[in-house]
Amino acid sequence: MRKSIEWMVGGQQGEGIDSTGELFARTLVKHGYSVSTYKQFMSRIKGGHSNFKLKATKDRNYYAGDDVEILLCLDKESLSKNEDKLVENAVVIMEGKETGVERPEGKNYQILSVPLKKIATDLGNPLYKNMIAIGISSALLDLPQDILGEIIGDIFSRKGEDVVKANIEAVQKGYEITQEFLPEQIAKLEATENDDLLFISGNEATGFGSLMAGCRYLSAYPITPASEVMEWLAQELPAVGGTVMQVEDEIAGIAFAIGANYSGTRAMTSTSGPGLSLKTEALGMAGMAEVPIVIVNSQRGGPSTGLPTKHEQSDLQHMIYSTHGEIPRIVLYPSTIEDAFYLAAESFNLAEIYQCPVILALDLGLSMNKMTIPSFDSKRVGIDRGKLLTEDQVGEYDEAFFKRYRVTDDGISPRPKPGMKQGIHLTSSNEHGEDGYINEETDVRNKMMRKRLEKIKDAMIQEPYKLQSNGDIDPKNADVLLVGMGSTYGAIEEAMTKLNAEGKETFAHLHLQQLYPLPINELKDLFGNRKIITIENNYTGQLRLLLQQYLPIHDQIESIVQYDGDPFMVRSIVEQMKEVV
Repeated sequence: MRKSIEWMVGGQQGEGIDSTGELFARTLVKHGYSVSTYKQFMSRIKGGHSNFKLKATKDRNYYAGDDVEILLCLDKESLSKNEDKLVENAVVIMEGKETGVERPEGKNYQILSVPLKKIATDLGNPLYKNMIAIGISSALLDLPQDILGEIIGDIFSRKGEDVVKANIEAVQKGYEITQEFLPEQIAKLEATENDDLLFISGNEATGFGSLMAGCRYLSAYPITPASEVMEWLAQELPAVGGTVMQVEDEIAGIAFAIGANYSGTRAMTSTSGPGLSLKTEALGMAGMAEVPIVIVNSQRGGPSTGLPTKHEQSDLQHMIYSTHGEIPRIVLYPSTIEDAFYLAAESFNLAEIYQCPVILALDLGLSMNKMTIPSFDSKRVGIDRGKLLTEDQVGEYDEAFFKRYRVTDDGISPRPKPGMKQGIHLTSSNEHGEDGYINEETDVRNKMMRKRLEKIKDAMIQEPYKLQSNGDIDPKNADVLLVGMGSTYGAIEEAMTKLNAEGKETFAHLHLQQLYPLPINELKDLFGNRKIITIENNYTGQLRLLLQQYLPIHDQIESIVQYDGDPFMVRSIVEQMKEVV
């Protein structure tokens, strides 16, 4: 019996690759499996190679896998591009003139040729070829047909009973082909019980976490790979009295959100690298005016238009240092889709507590790909609005004109909403005094700069990093520490396990979730004198450079980097680690 499967479907963009992969993934989730996915696609509407890769396991997994055991090729290019990933005795399902099985000379896999288009056309629609291929895949794993039928019903019910029936017939045809031509390859995927699972993307989780945190306004401009945050909230926010504005450009997106936050509404904007570049002047305004705002930045390949549909982690320095001058800000970066939900919720609390911008970093790997996760625990989501005052609290100050930038011991000023009785105040993006009026005196400048920048020095999320090893290895005492951020979490975790299995040195894994301000004291203790390797998807090793800036570790830290638009593979990390260590 199988306990896992690594599967891929590939073809030309526009051939239903994503929907085919999604349907098969949902089937495996329904079977009780933990599923991680990754889809590669071109920055065009139609044409060019795209694929959908998944790994399903009985135990929790965070990575879509290096290998392919079943490959559905909807064109010849899908085989040539992914042949190197095929394992011994993998099954490749391809379009052919007639049904038959062959093992190409010198290859480790076998090909099942099927006239998919002809069979699909005979069933009434050439588009059914994908469903036949799913039927073949499902039969190879001996998956119950009723699970597939149920999911097909969920997806196609709005198109009518005839369409549902035809798709089920196409799947059944795939089962028949497998049983006739590849009976020896059928290996039952062991059933498991994991009922309490969500199958969700990072963008959806971010939107959900924001909604649960009380966000009631988003203004944004569509941009890959962040658009789904806006799309998800556009569907869900109106039901709780919220509003989504698709605005004319990136600058308007952040400007509207700053205005909404100023009014006392929890508000956010979402973007990717090119959009964040356009938003930076307004980001500085929010920092200077001490207006809370949450900005979701889902990274993609840059610079400029760059690689709109490819993966990268190259905005780190931009998120921490962008805007002219110096402002308070907090930068968070979830490790998993589950973390995206909780950190999105936490971002709104931090923004209001510290009255500053909070940037929630994602990357394409986190944003656009789905994973099974446990159902969210709403009890973990609390709402803390910091020093936002009620009308009664404002009245206690008994001032004709409220000092919006009152200097306090912690640097955080009480904040009234506009329109509150006795809460009349001035908010300014020029340098200003406590009353908000423009003031360029040196003593005022020094006082207000210290107030703004020192107020975040103690800002800390509940889980600023994840630290782990495997077996009986103490992660605090391992010889080598692998350090990552974002969606590299699963690949680094699996690479660490493989490296520890070799037994030459011991490895631990640290994944940072709070990138600014860094938890410096904790990291100093964790790093000690051991070897540190950052694993990151950018050219210059931006995470390494950040750690070197704040910690005395220059001689003990190195980087493994990848910047080709693809995520790290486990085997690549393992091979490069052997060279570095």
